[in-house]
Amino acid sequence: MWYIAVADVFDALSSKRVYKDAMPFEDALAILQKDSGTHFDPKCVEVFIDAKDEVLQVMEKYKE
Repeated sequence: MWYIAVADVFDALSSKRVYKDAMPFEDALAILQKDSGTHFDPKCVEVFIDAKDEVLQVMEKYKE
């Protein structure tokens, strides 16, 4: 379930909400890296960051 937490937190950080603006993509990745090994499995963070091009494509496809 670690991989779901990484994706969920990234989505929460990088998406606009009624109570906050979206965080820039690179800033959200930096938080994942900072919390790798404490809040997130390091391998899951590594794989997510390695797939950042695909993540950007998905974000673009579903942007509001």
